[in-house]
This record gives sequence, structure tokens and C-alpha cells, in this order.
Amino acid sequence: MKKLLISAALIFVFSTTFYSQLNAFQDTPSPKPKGEVSLIIYALERKLVVLDDGKPFKTFPVAVGTFETPTPVGLFRITEKSKWGEGFGTRWMRLSVPWGIYGIHGTNKPHSIGGFASHGCIRMHNSHVEQLYEWVKVGTKVYIVGGVDGPFTFGFRTLVDGSRGSDVQEVQKRLYNLGYYGGRFDGIYGAGTREAVKAFQRENGLKATGIVDEATYRALGIYRFE
Repeated sequence: MKKLLISAALIFVFSTTFYSQLNAFQDTPSPKPKGEVSLIIYALERKLVVLDDGKPFKTFPVAVGTFETPTPVGLFRITEKSKWGEGFGTRWMRLSVPWGIYGIHGTNKPHSIGGFASHGCIRMHNSHVEQLYEWVKVGTKVYIVGGVDGPFTFGFRTLVDGSRGSDVQEVQKRLYNLGYYGGRFDGIYGAGTREAVKAFQRENGLKATGIVDEATYRALGIYRFE
């Protein structure tokens, strides 16, 4: 029994040491990519992939927005780089999202990484975001991918004045293609979008509320993939 306990203890120590070394190896900074860097963020999988001349170079776990405050979906660019602190971790890289302030940053809540936890930003471990910060520049392309439903990956919201997001932007594009909207695809539900929605609703047998509800989504041809 004594030998068995000693063996079990040795196995535990070996396993603990092995996994500690493995984790340390995974967190060891990689050499800088040699080619053009771009990023793909898979929101549902909560991972960020660094591309080097279009080829996968390194993958990092991230946290993304909740279903109530989703991460924007689409193609953006890094517009600003800063060395921050406090709740935003040690680094900040702002994205060119037209309807609000979103970015990639570190965190003082490392337990949230791998979850749906932010207000739409992409959170990383501080050691990871510090590596990434050195590899990207202002202008770096960032592709944020949702599921098969694209901007509606996190569900259909009722859109009203003041709503902001990828889903608003998609509705604006649909209305533009149908000839009802002539403004910017800025993802902000303002007066121009509201009036375009009302005109569309009137001409399609719907009550002209200016609110995008389930019936309006259907009339626009927007459905969840099943």
C-alpha cells in the first residue's frame, strides 16, 4: 500500500509538472510573422487566428460578446493601438466598427476567456494580447465571422431607434437593394433607417411602425438557417 501511494504521488507530481510545462510552452511568445498579418476571429468558437500571408500562423482563445451585446460581424481594420491598463488589460487595438467603440484588448478577468462575456469587444489573456500587439499595425484587416446566419448569429433583435449592430447594417443593405434606403451602411438605426422601414412596411402590407419585428424580417427575406 505504501509503495502504491508513493507511485500515485509520483504520477501526480509528474503530471502536474508536465502540464505546467506544456502550458508554459503554449504561452511562450512565437517569432514574429514574416509576411502580411491579418486576423480571423471566429465568434462562436471563441478563437482568434493570426494569418501570415493568408496562412494560419497561431491561434489564441478569446472571449466575445454575449447574446445581448454581440460582437460585430464583418470585415474591419485596426484603427488605433494603445497600451492600456485597468479592466482592459495591457493592450488595446480599436476596430473600424462604424456604430460604436469595439476592439481587441486584454483583461483583468482571465477566467472569462473562452466564453461569451464581453459587451462586444474581443478579450484576450494579457500575455497573448501583448504578442499580438507587436504583430499588427494600424490598417491590419480583421475578419470577424459568425455562424451560418452571419449578422444574425446571435438571434433576431427587435430593431428600434437607437439600435446598433451588424444586424442593423444588414437591414440597411436589404432596404438599399430594394430601393428604400439611400444612406450609409453605418449600423445605426436612426431617422433615415426608420423612414425607410416604414415605407417598406406600407408597401408590403405591414403596419408602418418603423420597427423591425419578426414580420418585417420575413418580408425582407431574412430567415434563420435551419
